[in-house]
Amino acid sequence: MPDLRLLFWETTAGCNLACIHCRRLDIARTLMKDDLGLDESRRFLDSVAECRPANGPLILVLSGGEPLFRPDIFDLAAYGRSKGLIVSLATNGTLVDDEIADRIVESGMARVAISIDGADATTHDNFRKQPGALAAALEGFRRLRTRGVSMQINCTITRHNRHQVDDLYRLALDLGAEAMHLFMLVPVGCGVTIAESNMLPAEEYEAVLRWMYHRTLEGRLQMKATCAPHYFRIAAQERKAAGLSGAKAKAVDGHHPGHAALAANTKGCLAGQSVCFVSHKGDVFPCGYLPVPAGNVRVAPFRKIWETSPTFARLRDDDNLGGKCGVCEYKRICMGCRARAYHEHGDFMAEEPYCVYTPAKLHV
Repeated sequence: MPDLRLLFWETTAGCNLACIHCRRLDIARTLMKDDLGLDESRRFLDSVAECRPANGPLILVLSGGEPLFRPDIFDLAAYGRSKGLIVSLATNGTLVDDEIADRIVESGMARVAISIDGADATTHDNFRKQPGALAAALEGFRRLRTRGVSMQINCTITRHNRHQVDDLYRLALDLGAEAMHLFMLVPVGCGVTIAESNMLPAEEYEAVLRWMYHRTLEGRLQMKATCAPHYFRIAAQERKAAGLSGAKAKAVDGHHPGHAALAANTKGCLAGQSVCFVSHKGDVFPCGYLPVPAGNVRVAPFRKIWETSPTFARLRDDDNLGGKCGVCEYKRICMGCRARAYHEHGDFMAEEPYCVYTPAKLHV
């Protein structure tokens, strides 16, 4: 049984923005009636805490929607911490005024991630469909940073901002972020409607991930690629080309010091293996972008779903991988994006459609 390391909880579907890439189609401007209530949420967190690994942390990310829509979000954070979970917050940052910033500090959240999807207001605000969104997000970021909160920037990379990756990197450094996570667009929810116009071609994904590898070597930020598991194949290729192996290879993959538990990179797609996602109404999914339910915490305890779901069992056996992923020599460190495979083929164990690499076994 693999250890659960990272759980994303969509605490509410309510949000004050209407981002064009949102994983949800039913965007709401208010709290949803079918959000898990406070008592249900506590029972859910009780069961999550039972999955804590014996040899490491379990990180709970409170997300949305916009989690700050929930008036009890700080109670939930405190409850999660009382159960031994490392609690973090993923927010668009626009609601972080001085009072909210103080409450975030008081709640003891380990890190706050704010989404920045453009290095200038036009690029970010158009993506987030809200004038002034970037200015508000940056104000929220600075309020938290001056209070000593560990800060992370999440960037969804598409054609709209591909040319700005260097500017976004410099912005993260200038703001004093500890981490920068790059999210590669997955066609789900609203993301389906912009996939054709906004998704990068496979070759461009490759170029961005190689760029990220070399930024990682600088050791100035914790860098992580999300929904881009072939980064690990790229990193292995780059190390091999540089003649690095063993301890030397690990040494060059430097990270900004501090908060090591929040920087763990183990392999590519971890959906249903050490990562999972729980929706605002309790549905359990392998990740937030793979709409294949494994159960519902209103029906069964989370721990039972995590341990017995046939969906998770299938994901945990890389011998089930199909197409070129199934014969790839890098499959155990990559796995391919199971969500993009599902969108493209209707089978979440099919081959990753946005990978340019041809496995050695397929060379003629």
